[in-house]
Amino acid sequence: MKSRRKTTTSRSEDRGRARARDVASDRDLLTRAREVSRRAHSPYSGVRIGAALRAADGRVFAACNVECASYPLSVCAERNAVAKAVSEGATRFRAIAISNAKGRPVMPCGACRQVLHEFAPKLRVLVEGPRGAVLECRLDELLPDAFGPADLE
Repeated sequence: MKSRRKTTTSRSEDRGRARARDVASDRDLLTRAREVSRRAHSPYSGVRIGAALRAADGRVFAACNVECASYPLSVCAERNAVAKAVSEGATRFRAIAISNAKGRPVMPCGACRQVLHEFAPKLRVLVEGPRGAVLECRLDELLPDAFGPADLE
């Protein structure tokens, strides 16, 4: 007769497994950002940025920067990823990975920070440089005391 022994795990083991899943999913998110950066349209600056935004439901929306001759009309990868996500019904986000194909890791610009704040003020931000160095922070660290929807009430 087989024993029906219940297997239990400690909370620390559960946290360890959750963290391992997070690390794996962070790697996947960074890979998506790196891949999409190769499609960037950046004939003027030569800076190719990719962003992969993870929604609360687990979907990932990847986009790249698109430059045009009228510079102010160019759009960053991060805002393109937000637009893509919102157009598909996602408005709650957990993390964004940003990859730069050359130079040092590049943080989101002020406009991108403000747009991301609209949807996820405490968003995890992962930024990767060309040699795989990854910086991690939260959006509220990059944009402290941000103006947001509550300021319009």
